[in-house]
Amino acid sequence: MGQSRNVLLICGGGGTEHDISLISAKYFESKLALIPDINTVYLCIERDGRRTNKIGQQCELRKAGEVFNKETQETIALDYAIPCIHGPPGENGHIQAVFELMGLPYLGANPEASISCFNKVMTKLWLDKLRVENNPYTFARELNPQTLQDFEEFFEKNNQDIYIKATHQGSSVGCYHILKKELIKEKMSEALKLSPIVLAERTSRGRELEVAAFDYQGELHISSPGEIVCPEGFYTFEEKYNPDSKTVTNIEAKGIDQEIQDKIREMARVAFIGLGLKDLARIDFFLTEDNVPLINEINTFPGHTPISMFPMMMENLGIKYEDYLKNRIFKN
Repeated sequence: MGQSRNVLLICGGGGTEHDISLISAKYFESKLALIPDINTVYLCIERDGRRTNKIGQQCELRKAGEVFNKETQETIALDYAIPCIHGPPGENGHIQAVFELMGLPYLGANPEASISCFNKVMTKLWLDKLRVENNPYTFARELNPQTLQDFEEFFEKNNQDIYIKATHQGSSVGCYHILKKELIKEKMSEALKLSPIVLAERTSRGRELEVAAFDYQGELHISSPGEIVCPEGFYTFEEKYNPDSKTVTNIEAKGIDQEIQDKIREMARVAFIGLGLKDLARIDFFLTEDNVPLINEINTFPGHTPISMFPMMMENLGIKYEDYLKNRIFKN
């Protein structure tokens, strides 16, 4: 390699997953520290909008592709960026658009793919077009008598058991399990406070699986499906990150025959390519009680916390995460 690279590690974001982003950033710091010729430039988007470095000094991210320290007047020219932000403005395409304007290479999906995958409805419309199976659904942009009636009819058609979701949020934010018709109006209203679109999906009973999909040395790798075993039935935000969580994660799901594993990997491959993803994604599945795999969601910047499956599934394929990052950074 020889030539050192200044790598921006930007995290925080001020959204509901702000604190989780900071935990993921620690993982990236630890892996970047193992790569020679890398200078990590840490920048946090605080909840109040300030940009601060590791020791709390205020900084600016400038359009020339550099970080300016307001207190020391130092300027650092950047070579690469890792947008370690879960939810807005990291996974909705905003920060990627900034990097595109800067001409700064970065890890992860481009703005268009980020927007498509962060909007759960747009994801499902793309999956339908790609003929990739996913849960039956309906959606609306406002709550009015007609959309309420549509959601109530959907509820009745789907065994009076659905989920209502805010479309532009993380997978566990603004998500409500509906078993009583009288709750539909209230939860539609709550979801629309968190997102411009509200989605209703049929409840899938079965297993929650996920695969790691990533480019490495010019090849798209897709892991064997891992599994989240949640005794509470739904993997809520609190259950996901609570230190007392009873949820178990298996890097390789047990008891899934090879034909189903191959189908899951092929569905992930079609989705990754069809939605125009780049570098990395975690693709979440349901495996129904009838052994039918359905894509649930696509996460364009998966968590990298100690309990996150993506880095573990990658390393389970024999690829060290620091080698993966080195391949991405020095490719550019």
